[in-house]
Amino acid sequence: MDWGLKNRLSRVIKPDGRTVMLAVDHGYFLGPTSGLEDAGKTIKPLLSHADALMPARGVLRTSVDASTETPIVLRVSGGNSILDEDLSDEGITVSMEDAIRLNVAAVALSIYVGSPNQKETLLNLARLVDEGQRYGIPVLAVTAVGKSMGRDARYLSLCCRIAAELGAHFVKTYYCEGFEKVVKTCPVPLVMAGGKKLPEAEALELTYNAIKRGAAGVDMGRNIFQAEAPVAMIQAVKAIVHEHATPRQALDLYNSLKAQTKGKKKPKIAGVTASKQELNRH
Repeated sequence: MDWGLKNRLSRVIKPDGRTVMLAVDHGYFLGPTSGLEDAGKTIKPLLSHADALMPARGVLRTSVDASTETPIVLRVSGGNSILDEDLSDEGITVSMEDAIRLNVAAVALSIYVGSPNQKETLLNLARLVDEGQRYGIPVLAVTAVGKSMGRDARYLSLCCRIAAELGAHFVKTYYCEGFEKVVKTCPVPLVMAGGKKLPEAEALELTYNAIKRGAAGVDMGRNIFQAEAPVAMIQAVKAIVHEHATPRQALDLYNSLKAQTKGKKKPKIAGVTASKQELNRH
C-alpha cells in the first residue's frame, strides 16, 4: 500500500484504529429517505462530528459544504432501486477520475455474494480496486444483503473474506451472532453497518457489541439522522467507539445532550463526558 493510499485511509480510520462514518447515501436507490428529504439541512449539523461522510456524488455536490475537513467516502455503485425485485443488479456509476476531482478519501461499492449478479458485482470490486491502486484511492466493499440472503456469521464471513481477497482496503458489513468470527477471518478493517432504525438505547448497545467484538467502527445512517436528537446521537456513538464508553454511559450522554438541545436543565448523570479519565471512573 503506497503512501497516498495509506494517508487517505488514515483520514477515515483514525489513529486509534476506529471510525464513526455517517452514511447518507440511501437516496441512490431509496429516493428521498425519511430524514434526508433535505439532505443539506440534515448533514450540516452532523458533519463536524463524523469521522467520515458517505454520500453519493449528487448529494456531495449539492448538499455538503465544500470547505469541510471531514473526509468523504464516496458511493460509486448503483443502477438499482427499491422497485427492483433483484437489488443486486448494480454497476459502477462514478469514474475514478471524477472521484479524484471530488477530492474523496475513499470510494465504496456494494457486492452481492449469492445473488444472480454476484459475479458482476465482484468483478466491479476488482476493477475498482485496480483503479484505486493506480490513483492511491482506498476502496470500501459494502457486503449488501438482498431480500433472500441471510445475515449469519457463516454468510457474512464468506462475503467479507471474498471482498478482502479481491483487494478491498476495508469492508462494511452487518452485525450478527458470532460477529467475532467475521472479524477474525477478515484481514482488513471491518466497519459495522447501522442497518434499520432502532430505539436509541438499542442502537448504542449494537455499537458497543460490534466494537467489543473487534469492529474498527460503524457506518451509521438512519440510527443517527432519524434519531430524536441526531447531533446528540452521533456524539454518543463516538463516545463508545473512541472513548470506550459503555452503552449506559453513552445513553446518559445522549439524554444529557438532548436535554441541552431542547433548552432543558441538564440532568445529573454518572455517565460520559468528553474526558477519558472521567469515562474510566465508571
